[in-house]
Amino acid sequence: MGPQTTATRLPETSPVTPAVSRGYAWLVFALSFGLLLSDYMSRQVLNAVFPQLKAEWLLSDSKLGSLSGIVALMVGVLTFPLSLLADRWGRAKSLVIAAVVWSLATLACAVSASYGQMFAGRFLVGVGEAAYGSVGIAVVLSVFPVRLRATLSGAFIAGGSFGSVLGVSVGGVIGQAYGWRWAFGVMGAIGLVLAAVYGFVVTDKRLGSAASKHSGQSGERPPLGPQLRRLFSSVSVICAYIGSGAQMFIMAAMLAWMPSFLNRYYDLPTAKAGLAAGGFALISGTGMILCGVVADRLSKGAAIRKWTVAIACSLASLVLLTTAFQLPTGPPQLIVLAAGTLVVGGASGPAAAMVARLTPADIAATAMATLTLANSLIGLAPGPAVTGMLADDWGLLGALKVVPLTALAGSVAFAIGRFSYEKDLRRMGLLPDPAFPTPEYAS
Repeated sequence: MGPQTTATRLPETSPVTPAVSRGYAWLVFALSFGLLLSDYMSRQVLNAVFPQLKAEWLLSDSKLGSLSGIVALMVGVLTFPLSLLADRWGRAKSLVIAAVVWSLATLACAVSASYGQMFAGRFLVGVGEAAYGSVGIAVVLSVFPVRLRATLSGAFIAGGSFGSVLGVSVGGVIGQAYGWRWAFGVMGAIGLVLAAVYGFVVTDKRLGSAASKHSGQSGERPPLGPQLRRLFSSVSVICAYIGSGAQMFIMAAMLAWMPSFLNRYYDLPTAKAGLAAGGFALISGTGMILCGVVADRLSKGAAIRKWTVAIACSLASLVLLTTAFQLPTGPPQLIVLAAGTLVVGGASGPAAAMVARLTPADIAATAMATLTLANSLIGLAPGPAVTGMLADDWGLLGALKVVPLTALAGSVAFAIGRFSYEKDLRRMGLLPDPAFPTPEYAS
């Protein structure tokens, strides 16, 4: 093979030969994916019962938005430190504790007697859910071969939208039939059951070297300071964080306010509005997977094309969603709205791939936590809250006309990242040696 080729320097996040059986690996994925669904069901059930809470407690749209935004804010603030803690203390243990916390907090929301109590419960939901995405995907990637990494990552990211579908649609049905308290109660109970099963089946001891030694290091950890600096060591990786967060701003606003939009402007009752909004969330998750597949296929010969796909998705969401909210209510508006929803989250897969490509393997989970931090602080936390504040002054439709303009920031960030990408790779010594081309660098 010759002296140290680029292939031997390629950063990876999971072993070529996992330390667990194939059947157990898929069981880990199924249970991890199930908890991911529970995570987002507990987070998004609130949006399905917005109309009921507004009527019962006479809440303003900005207060409703804050109940949604506080969860994403806590996820953003705590993802990074809790991911570092999980890497050192035990990922499986950390996931079980997190699931128990967000499930009990969701049950507490079910018995809230005021806005303040509900806000406290939602705060704790955010604390429990903070590191699940980054730690969960680290566990999944550790038990599968490298060749499945893109597929599993795309499915895990899209799982958030599918969980949102279940949370909004099922929560809306339960809320209309039995009241909003039962909607929270059912979501909390589901989470507790899944946490118990996960804790029994998935343990750090069973994961063994697949979960805790995937980097090939034995015992000693490198200094933390130099590792953290490498998370922001290039212009292109920073642009990936910013671009992804900008698109998540739009997606979060859409997920949070779609039930209310359909309720107010299409006169749909709570249950039907929740089901219809769930359909839009499903379209969004499907778009994440499809855009990720397109990006992988187009970038087989040149990885830089992933940036092109991200730019295209961002600009398409800007045009389609801006157009949709200018149209009068009716089928044409819903069709264009669905098309915009399909591409609004499409940049998330390419962005995650670029972050993984531009950061070292030994801090892969922390890199994903940094991306989650950017998504939360730039997009998921302020998206619903800012939309609510704008809606108080301009009406919900007026606010939604403005929200898609955030895609301009996403497009510019991705364009700068694309321009800097190859230069950053050369500076970091990550471009392939022409004498030893490898397919990994093209993907």
